[in-house]
Amino acid sequence: MNITIRDEQPEDIEGIEKLTRAAFLNAEHTSHTEQFIVNSLRKSGQLPISLVAVEDDSIIGHVAISPVSISTGTTGWYGLGPISVYPTKQGLGIGSQLMQASLEKLKQLGASYVKEGNRNVEFEGDKGFMYKANLCCRTAVKILKPIETFKVISEDDLYKKIYAIDWSQYLNETDTLAIDGTVFSEIFTHSKYVALKTKDAIVDQFREKTGIRPNVDLDHPTLRINIHIDQTNCTVSLDSSGDSLHKRGYREYTNIAPINEILAAGLLLKSGWDGLSHFHDLMCGSGTMLIEAAMIACNIPPNINREQFAFEKWKDWDVDLFEKIEESALRKIRGFDYTITGADESQSIILKAQENIENANLAEFIKINRQDFFTSEKQVDGHLHMVFNPPYGERIEVNVPEFYGKIGDTLKQNYPGSEAWFITSNLEAMKFVGLRPSRKIKVYNGKLESKFLKYEVYEGTKKLHKLNDD
Repeated sequence: MNITIRDEQPEDIEGIEKLTRAAFLNAEHTSHTEQFIVNSLRKSGQLPISLVAVEDDSIIGHVAISPVSISTGTTGWYGLGPISVYPTKQGLGIGSQLMQASLEKLKQLGASYVKEGNRNVEFEGDKGFMYKANLCCRTAVKILKPIETFKVISEDDLYKKIYAIDWSQYLNETDTLAIDGTVFSEIFTHSKYVALKTKDAIVDQFREKTGIRPNVDLDHPTLRINIHIDQTNCTVSLDSSGDSLHKRGYREYTNIAPINEILAAGLLLKSGWDGLSHFHDLMCGSGTMLIEAAMIACNIPPNINREQFAFEKWKDWDVDLFEKIEESALRKIRGFDYTITGADESQSIILKAQENIENANLAEFIKINRQDFFTSEKQVDGHLHMVFNPPYGERIEVNVPEFYGKIGDTLKQNYPGSEAWFITSNLEAMKFVGLRPSRKIKVYNGKLESKFLKYEVYEGTKKLHKLNDD
């Protein structure tokens, strides 16, 4: 078997899509959207590594790497996308070859250590990776930079080991600090107490060395520190983000039940939104889904409108480097040839959405109007991609059977040639839609277990598709 692994070429795209579909066709744990995810990442400019395995001019394997899902890390993160191997070629080590080749590619990009973790990928890189990750990653909540790891067996042990770190590298005695703690341990049972012991160790070190201790500022500290304890394993990290990265900087106004910006971006990517069709949010609320859709379509960095990141207060803050990273990201912004539209029945909500769209500098791409969805009709020719967040009956009261029944009726009657996705935590609601979803994906909206449902509305047919559950 003579296998060649190389970078993907434009002429490979169709073959990669067919391969990915075939590779996951009979897989047990799959959303069957892997090919759409790869296409979406490619179209949004977030597929820096895409390798194919070729045998006799035929593509038999593919791996994708992208900076799309970051939770913790050293100086940046990359997410491992689907590894696809043609069914008859599985079990021959092709997937391992692709993985190794992708890791080497990451190293060439600047990463010196790569490790796949639980819902994250960890890597070491330069400072620029950390800046870029904060600026460009759409689904990251926090980006943490670990500085120490050690075993802890008691509260006194934690205090001593925190005290042993030279905190003058990161903080001055006149600066302020804040401590966040996450604990999964039988020894340590209270995260706030862990944070308190950490704070005591740091301020005691400064007081004994300088006679002055840093103060605590929970809202705007000079340095935010994260303590993560898993049983006896303790990781001390610097929080490079500050406020959660869902705070993009554009949403000044909200409605009663707004969707989180990170969740909105994740749902859009999961739905396969790639900016190559018209888009409509028929219950747009304060406009979050529309704004995130426009930023993906135009490859706009999601956090370009943030006022500040935590690393801007660090001692090693390099403003020139950050500006270069920012300029590079802005040069990758592209045009958009379709329409992005939204509607809501409340004029006051429409006004809030318009303000948020203006704040995001996206008014030229997004148009919204007052419209009752149940009296609306498809306004464009060709394919229409819809993603929306209807009321669940939780914070906004609705008659669930009637409301969700009307959703199904309106889609069937008024939106032919459309692909409609919506999220709901009311797991009984989908019974009333009257349409069979072609995808049913388990997600969480905060603490609410929810389903992300896909409905394909065809022109002149009632074709049904096999239901797939994540």
